[in-house]
Amino acid sequence: MVEIPNVSIGDFLVTDSPMPGLERLEARFHGHAYDPHRHETYAIGITRDGAQGFRYRGEAQVSRAGQIMVLHPDEQHDGHAVVPDGFSYRMIYVDPALIGKALDQAGNSARTLPFVAEAVSQDRTMAALLDEAFADFPGKFDPLAGDALLAGLADALARRARVAARRAAGTPHRALLRVRDFLDAEFARPIDSADLERVADLDRFNLARAFRKSFGTAPHRYLVARRVTEARSLIAASTPLAEVAGACGFTDQSHLNRHFKAHFGMTPGRYARLVVR
Repeated sequence: MVEIPNVSIGDFLVTDSPMPGLERLEARFHGHAYDPHRHETYAIGITRDGAQGFRYRGEAQVSRAGQIMVLHPDEQHDGHAVVPDGFSYRMIYVDPALIGKALDQAGNSARTLPFVAEAVSQDRTMAALLDEAFADFPGKFDPLAGDALLAGLADALARRARVAARRAAGTPHRALLRVRDFLDAEFARPIDSADLERVADLDRFNLARAFRKSFGTAPHRYLVARRVTEARSLIAASTPLAEVAGACGFTDQSHLNRHFKAHFGMTPGRYARLVVR
């Protein structure tokens, strides 16, 4: 059991498990945060502000705002603030089996999991992956978002660990076009990874990689963009806001609100008022 004594005003800890084998955490601490403990998972995180110190593999480490932390499974570590204002951070805990599966399907030539020796670093790719992973925190992941995240994390860990990969056969562009057409046509209903695997005849991790390479975004983000674009059209046509979310494949009004604002910089309600005016 990890003890967190002497909770200070403003300290908090929020976790969720949006999909099997993955947990997200966001927290703020002043002073002492964690006693020494271990995880059976990869722990990949970013310090959002302040600075946190921890001992890892026998060495003192400090992660400052914007820096990425990568802790290997079953490695002991602790945690504490090294500045008076404390620190906040976000962390993802990933089952190593999921990383191994994503690497196997990418043609990974090694049979051991990637080990990242540098516990703290600047890594824009990992920072972007963490930003995407926390877009709907706390809450459930869309399955397609989970596939893209796991593929991205696996590739980033392999890159950092300098794990070589065999050159995989190129993905036929027509398969990716079928997936894009499917997302355009079926955006209003729930879509999961198995749907896209059937359409493309590809495994979900390589599909996520190839789709991003060809179209500049992951299948999940393409699907969300298609949904918010349709929502904007419906709102402009004076469709009641209460009907728009369901018609566009969002789970509820708050789900629509988050993504609409992220794409267009304003809430659906404000957009509706401006269009009417």
